[in-house]
Amino acid sequence: MERTMKLNVLGMSKADYAGATSTLCKGCGHNSIANQIIQVAYELNVRPNEMIKLSGIGCSSKSPTYFLGQSHGFNGLHGRMPSLATGALMANHHLHALGVSGDGDTGSIGMGQFKHMVRRNVRMVYIVENNGVYGLTKGQFSATADYGQTLKYAGHNDFPAIDICMEALVAGAGFVARSFAGDAKQVRELLKAALSHRGTAVLDIISPCVAFNNEDDSPKSYTYGREHEHALQDIGFHPADEEIIIDPQEPGATTVVELHDGSKIKLHSLEENYDPTDKAAAMERLRRAEDTGEFITGLIYFNPNRPSLAEVSGLDQRPLATQPDELLRPRRDQLDALMRDYN
Repeated sequence: MERTMKLNVLGMSKADYAGATSTLCKGCGHNSIANQIIQVAYELNVRPNEMIKLSGIGCSSKSPTYFLGQSHGFNGLHGRMPSLATGALMANHHLHALGVSGDGDTGSIGMGQFKHMVRRNVRMVYIVENNGVYGLTKGQFSATADYGQTLKYAGHNDFPAIDICMEALVAGAGFVARSFAGDAKQVRELLKAALSHRGTAVLDIISPCVAFNNEDDSPKSYTYGREHEHALQDIGFHPADEEIIIDPQEPGATTVVELHDGSKIKLHSLEENYDPTDKAAAMERLRRAEDTGEFITGLIYFNPNRPSLAEVSGLDQRPLATQPDELLRPRRDQLDALMRDYN
C-alpha cells in the first residue's frame, strides 16, 4: 500500500520544501539547521515564491542549496550578503528573506555590512552558523573563536572572540537570539518567531564543525554544548497574529529534550525573572556568560516597536519591483532638463 504524505494548508508536503542533497561533512551542524528550516517552512505554510534565500561565502553559505529548493536564492561575494538583502527587500518589501552566513562571512570580512544592515533594520532573518573556524580553508581560527583555545592544526588563539549577539545588540537589532544546532526544538521555535519579526532578526546558532573544531573542551563542540547549555527560557511561538508566548520553567529545573536524531539534551532553566525586552540587562547577561564560561541560549533581546527600513523609507504598499516604468523612470524632458543643469 502506498504511503500518503501529510500536506499543509497549501497542499504541500514537507518534501516540497527540501533542497539538494548536502555535500557538507556528515554530522555538520549546518545540516541540522537546514532540516529545521524545512520543518518550519512546512509548518508555517510558507509559499516558496514569497521567500528569498541569501548567502555569502563559506561552508555556512552553501546551506541554502539544501532547503527550499523552490525558492529563489542568491549566493553573493564574501561578506556582501547584507547589501544583496537590502537591495532585494527595497525592491520588494513583501518578500520574506532568510540569510545564512557564518562566523567568517559575518564576523570578519562582512562585519561592516552586517552592522549597517542591522542598523537600518532590514526585515529579514539573519542566521549565523557559528563554529569558530574557517572550515573551507582547513580550520584556521575565525573571529568568534574563543580566547586561549588550542586546536591541532590552528595552534593557540591569542585574540578575544567577537560575540555576534553583542554586536547585534549594539547595532540596534530588535530580535537577538542564540541557539545550539543540536537543540532542534529551540532552533525551530526561534526560527518561527524570527520569521514574524518586523525588522532584522539575528540568530547566532552554534553549529559545531566536526572536521576541525569538535574537541570536547571546545565551547563550540557538540559535547560542550550538550553539557553546558543553559536555556534562558522555554520558547514557544504561536503564529497568525498571536503574541509570542514565553512559558518559563521553574528556576533551577531540568528538562530532558529528545532531539531529532534520537539523542537527548538536558536544558537548565536560569533566571525566573529574565526579561528579554531589557536591552541593558541583555548586554550584561551576555557579558556575565562570557566571564563565567556559560553557554546561554534562547531569546536574548526582543523589541517589536522599531520600524523596518521599508517603513522608515515610506515605501508604497505596492512593491517597487511591480511599479510601472513611468513611475520609476524620469520622462525624457525631465532627464534632459537634469542633464542641462550639469553643463
